[in-house]
Amino acid sequence: MINKLKTLFAIFCVTGIVATANAGLKGKHALPDNLAEHGIVESDFSKALKNGQRILEEKNWNVWGISPIVGDDGKIHVFYSRWRGTHSRWLSHSEIAHAVADKPEGPYTVLGTVLTGRGGEHWDADTIHNPTIQKVGDKYALFFIGNNLKRAADFDGHHASTQRIGLALSDSLYGPFERVSDEPILDVSPNKKDWDSYLTTNPALLQHPNGEYWLYYKAWDKYNDNMRKMGVAIAKDIKGPYTKHPKNPLVSFASMKRQVEDAYVYFSDNKYYMIMRDMGVIHPHVGLMLDSDDGITWSKPQLGYRTNTHYVNEQKVQRMERPQVLMENGKPKYLFLALMGGKYDTSTGFLLAVD
Repeated sequence: MINKLKTLFAIFCVTGIVATANAGLKGKHALPDNLAEHGIVESDFSKALKNGQRILEEKNWNVWGISPIVGDDGKIHVFYSRWRGTHSRWLSHSEIAHAVADKPEGPYTVLGTVLTGRGGEHWDADTIHNPTIQKVGDKYALFFIGNNLKRAADFDGHHASTQRIGLALSDSLYGPFERVSDEPILDVSPNKKDWDSYLTTNPALLQHPNGEYWLYYKAWDKYNDNMRKMGVAIAKDIKGPYTKHPKNPLVSFASMKRQVEDAYVYFSDNKYYMIMRDMGVIHPHVGLMLDSDDGITWSKPQLGYRTNTHYVNEQKVQRMERPQVLMENGKPKYLFLALMGGKYDTSTGFLLAVD
């Protein structure tokens, strides 16, 4: 009994919020007015967010996963997922598009499609999704996920079983972007006992101060505890090979039966930060923020961002996911998100300034 109580106490202490927070999250903003009463610690990042607005509301398109970068031309370039039809068609019809604006708030001019599924027997035959872009040396590195739905039968039949991470490079933000390989840049482990033997997805690149490339990624530990977790793979060259860290998974909420999703990692003021969509630690429509001194051992999660209804005059709390950060002089300046709803009742981008 003593050991059982210790285990329960440890689960509570992982975040310091789980037991009381979820019980009180009601109302328009899905969060209690007094966070401290529910054991919720709000990060400084969350406190600094302001001026929420939807961007890239495109008729007949679902927009998702907007990754920003400042171009050599001084313009704001965004690379994002888009597809037509119902939201579930992201599994089979998503592509990566490119838009440009004079400032993060827009308005944006859509320039067109950057990457699509290659069809046939390629690992990324169908959907191309969740881009993240950075300048690496004199190249632009565009990481993405892809799948091949016909190949799902080779695994367990689930659509997610073929999701992997790919990489395309270009000399210019205006393209063309060329895949660096016919194979994924980061594949699954062949050993089903490993946490990342089912899929690799949702890449987040950190250009480490030591010159290495740290590719954080999500995997679904389906063959073991069925929880989604975060790890990192490290390379000396942007094209790889990427070696998975021996301490993986680095971030897991499996002890409380919660999962990770959509992490983005950045380095600022000699500290590492990871912002992600919450999957139920506090509430599934808010974000979490973690920090680290070394990029390997991460802190307890704090509130990373609130719900859409907190930032804009909207009545319905909607899914808000896939955070991406635009940096300026080594500090976060804007938070880009994907948000369900909008005037076309599809999904759009969402922008928050970091004060």
